[in-house]
Amino acid sequence: MSERIKLLPDHVASQIAAGEVIQRPASIVKELLDNAIDAESTLITLYIKDAGKSLVQIVDNGIGMNHLDARMCWERHATSKLNITEDIFKINTMGFRGEALASIASVAQVEMKTRTEHDELGTYLFIEGSQVKKQEPVATPKGTSIAVKNLFFNIPARRNFLKSNPVEWRHILDEFNRAALANPAISFKLYHNDELQLDLSEHTLQERICEVFSDRKPDDLIAFDERTSIIRVQGFICKPEFAKRIRGEQFLFVNRRFFKDAYFNHAIHNAFEGTISKEQYPLFVVHMEIDPAHIDINIHPTKTEVKFEDERNVYQILRAVIRKSLAEYAESPTETQFDDNQFIHTELNFPRREVSSDFQNLATVSNPDWGGIKESYQQHRNQNIKHWESLFQGNQESPKFEQAASLLPQTDETNDLRVFFQLNNQFIVTPIKSGLMLIHQQYAHERILFERYLQALAQHPIMSQQLLFPKVVNLNTNDAHLLTEILPEMGALGFTVNAFGKNSFVINGLPAELHLEDEQVLLNGIIETYKTELSGEVNKHHKVAKTLAKRAAIKTGVRLKTEEMNKLVDELFACSEPQSSPDGRPCVSKLTLQDIAKMF
Repeated sequence: MSERIKLLPDHVASQIAAGEVIQRPASIVKELLDNAIDAESTLITLYIKDAGKSLVQIVDNGIGMNHLDARMCWERHATSKLNITEDIFKINTMGFRGEALASIASVAQVEMKTRTEHDELGTYLFIEGSQVKKQEPVATPKGTSIAVKNLFFNIPARRNFLKSNPVEWRHILDEFNRAALANPAISFKLYHNDELQLDLSEHTLQERICEVFSDRKPDDLIAFDERTSIIRVQGFICKPEFAKRIRGEQFLFVNRRFFKDAYFNHAIHNAFEGTISKEQYPLFVVHMEIDPAHIDINIHPTKTEVKFEDERNVYQILRAVIRKSLAEYAESPTETQFDDNQFIHTELNFPRREVSSDFQNLATVSNPDWGGIKESYQQHRNQNIKHWESLFQGNQESPKFEQAASLLPQTDETNDLRVFFQLNNQFIVTPIKSGLMLIHQQYAHERILFERYLQALAQHPIMSQQLLFPKVVNLNTNDAHLLTEILPEMGALGFTVNAFGKNSFVINGLPAELHLEDEQVLLNGIIETYKTELSGEVNKHHKVAKTLAKRAAIKTGVRLKTEEMNKLVDELFACSEPQSSPDGRPCVSKLTLQDIAKMF
């Protein structure tokens, strides 16, 4: 019987190990940035092509390597930063374990040029699938240039699992921003497909935050710097009124290393308690300095988790520092919290006005027959309203409700005498024969707008009303790419938005049914809501329609007139799926007479 257990070949073992370290192009960016920072660089330039799938190249002006080190650095477990086991517990560098470069070389084609200050000539290497194909002297500036090409060229299955270019690009931006915020004294440049995306010069941390998040201003931030016998905590938090309703601007660093920790995030959010709502997330960039012997950074392959020896005390210190900073600011606060009700009540009738000429260029159909659409839509709505029973029942698996139309008071054609009242400015309540029917006004309006927007994206664009004074808005790089990605869909929904220079956009028109005061807040809100849909929704039209529906729907707490309640209910039961919101939350529920009797 032959032996069944055998040693893996080196190249197979390297490719398997690479699976833990190199998951996507952003993983390469992180590892190469770490090495460039450790090389004492003062300028680091990152070149990306096709979101890193074709090229990830980092050029630094650091100390460089001689020809022996240049060859050895690509071997597995080769490192200049560890000598004995105890060194693992006092690490002050970024890259240290010695498998990152070997893992990169096993799944890509790599070219490296490097030279130290004292060498006249540098070294050139070309590596493909862990095999060194060429090594020769070369004239090159001091420092190191590493170009990683055709990621996963030898593992097609792994390449097929990479996400779309916009998604991979966002991951790369995240890694770049983390490195930039951790090292404000280093200049960074970022190119994507030969276009300069970010040019960050040497700055203070406050200036670097405003560079990375171009929609932030120095006056938005609160500084703090406290030193204890255990740890030093310094950095910036945003003022409570500038907190947003989505995560993404929260950064924790220990000894200049970015890490994720829900426990410490909770400490900061707990410190903000009472100053922001539970749905808001403040920007914070927190740098902690601690003796490396009191932390373990070697507990995760991607080195994004850190274990603290005394995390409970660090939690208390962190919370106390943030609370103190907020208390000092709160001596003269200006409460202007983010307002969800930027969208005033949207008219529930289908639009009647003409589409602007600018918008027609973006529309998927030309010269739509608005009158015919209106008539068809009205007929469909009236027909569905007569059959509330079937619409309210939904599919066969859901509980069946009684015939709502026959149970409501019989009135004339206008239905003016139907009984509706509003409960807590949140629910629309109407009596039916078997009890009470309750409609959640926000979820119901989200469903109405969602289906209207899907129809607009498919064939019937919504009219756009031109602004008297176009508004220019500035976004950070990540948000600018997101907005560019959804501009065609926004055009079909009545937005006339055009690029206006780097990371800037000009709003020329808005949906005619939309009324608000601050276009910057509107655009930021749309982008924030769209981000929350990235991981869940697959269909792009659905994501955009759901995003706009959430932003435009009337919110809980808004008082409605009787006519508005009538229209909202009519529009809801004209929808194809009136039972639930776009997120699947119930729009309609029933309180039966039996349920009420049980209360007594």
